[in-house]
Formats: sequence, C-alpha cells, structure tokens
Amino acid sequence: MPADSPPGLAGATPERRAGRQQRRAAATQPPRGTSASPVEVRRSARRSRTVSAYREGDRTIVLIPARMSEAEEQRWVGVMLDKLAAQESKRVIGDSELSDRAERLSDQYLEGRARPASVRWVTNQNTRWGSCTPAEGSIRLSHRLQGMPEYVVDYVLLHELAHLLVPGHGPRFWRLLEAYPRTERARGYLEGVVAADRLPRLPAAREE
Repeated sequence: MPADSPPGLAGATPERRAGRQQRRAAATQPPRGTSASPVEVRRSARRSRTVSAYREGDRTIVLIPARMSEAEEQRWVGVMLDKLAAQESKRVIGDSELSDRAERLSDQYLEGRARPASVRWVTNQNTRWGSCTPAEGSIRLSHRLQGMPEYVVDYVLLHELAHLLVPGHGPRFWRLLEAYPRTERARGYLEGVVAADRLPRLPAAREE
C-alpha cells in the first residue's frame, strides 16, 4: 500500500528538464528503526506537491517533485519510510498472499528450490513462530507474527522454506539464510519480543 504526503516546497528551484522523470538511488542510510532495504528516489516534473512511497520487491521507491531540494528529499525519505513501516505493521496478510510471498522468497533467496504445497496462518502455535512438515510440503506461521514488520514475517517464512531443504539447524541450513540481508535484524526483533514477554508485569498503580 503506497503512502502519500503533501510536502512544503517553499524556495525550491525549478527542474531544468520539464516532463522528464529522473531516478537515482538515495545515498543516505534510512533513519534508525526503519527499513534497511535499498531506497530509490524518483523525481518527476509532473509531481508538484505530493510525495509517495511504495515497496517494489526488496526495494522502496519514493516519488518526489523534481524541484525539491536535497535537504527536503532527505527529510521526506525518512518520513515516508516511517509511514510505510507504520502501515505495514497494521496490515494483516491472508493465506493467499502468504503463499505468494513464499514463492517470491524462494525464487529470490533459494533459487526456487523450496516449493511448499501449502502456507497458512495457525492459532495453535504459541511457543514457535513457524513450523513445517517437509513430507507434506506444508508451512505454518503463528498468528502472533501478524502485525509485526514484514521483514520479520519474511524471515520466519524463509526460515521454514529452508527447512523444506534442510531439516536441522546445522551450518548448511544457516548458509541458506545468509543471502537474506535482514536475518540478524529479524532474529534480534523476535528475541526482543520473547524477552519482553518474559518480563514481570508491573502492578497497577493504586489511587491514593
């Protein structure tokens, strides 16, 4: 789902080549806490006031007016990455889209070798994020992942896809996941969730 916002463009210089879309990859790192995927900024003379952003595979595309300054560009890239992350954290994908993502991840990171027969959400996995049955080619993801960042869901999905090829967690298994650039980040996120669940709950404050 694309995100849109109207920027302020006071003091911006006109684009010399009207009507021609300019594309270039953003060189700055995304703000802390946002997606680490490659960001491509596309400038357009036809776009006068709005800024949009959307995901295209493993890349984030940010569309901005051609006359926007470099400083405004950097600021709005950060804003739009934050908006996309917020939208994705609230969106719950269905089993059909989950299957499509499994196919895409297999093609992108496992040379298309992992082809599950079924991929679905389940509500009876509270101690595991995902599971698979290689003999049946079935993958199940815990409903607890719903609402988490998409890179985390993709990691768990890719983890189970790799298990269709390698059953254990030996060196060969982890080599399959080396190609996914957010493995460590996703594992850290999930470890943080588990740690937070184990923290003792503070007692409710009493009114004096």
